[in-house]
Amino acid sequence: MGNNYDIILIGLVAVFLILRLRSVLGKRTGNERPPARDPFTPPAPPTATPRVGDTPANQGNDNVVPLPTANAPAPRPSLATSGPGGIRATVMPTAATGVAAIRAADPSFEPIGFTGGARAAFTAIVEAFAKGDTATLRPLLDGPTFASFEAAIRGRIERKEKAETTLIGFEASDIAAAELQGTNASVTVRFVSEQINVLRNADSQIVDGNPNEVQKVIDLWTFRRDTKSSDPNWLLIKTESEG
Repeated sequence: MGNNYDIILIGLVAVFLILRLRSVLGKRTGNERPPARDPFTPPAPPTATPRVGDTPANQGNDNVVPLPTANAPAPRPSLATSGPGGIRATVMPTAATGVAAIRAADPSFEPIGFTGGARAAFTAIVEAFAKGDTATLRPLLDGPTFASFEAAIRGRIERKEKAETTLIGFEASDIAAAELQGTNASVTVRFVSEQINVLRNADSQIVDGNPNEVQKVIDLWTFRRDTKSSDPNWLLIKTESEG
């Protein structure tokens, strides 16, 4: 009998301990906090926050914008600034009001872009005049200006003279004046260029200029266009030298 009482006593003690532990630890309800991290397990690396300029791990991430790298080509210099290899092209204060009036009448007029076209026209006209190429000159000049150029070419031919012009390059092509009269816009460009000019006689002897001398030449050329015309071309209507 003594052994039976001992077994019953041990069983009662075990039940008491189980009930005590349940009261202290409680039941798992699913809302318990997760167990503490094992101190020997290294922490997971932090999640990187995407930044502008980072290389995307997923090429489909459109929120990552790559910044230019050291190997990216440098931006081309603007023609509206001065610098090595650049050509100054500005709207001088004397032309600001006129340019604004022309832009109001023709929103497509862009001053700095215009100076680029004016330089191309200057080059074509100077070279054609030296060669006596009236066919090239005719569509670039208005009637009176073409007549003056044609007369000068005819005079050279009669004197059996030959003109040689080498346009080295431009230093500047600034808009010096601009005006709108009715629908007619006129723009004067101040060209600063480097040229070599030589005039030879019938015996190929030099009568003017020096083939070994580069001269800085400043010209004021005025171009005109009807802002209501469907023809986008500007015609040269006046030329003069400065100084």
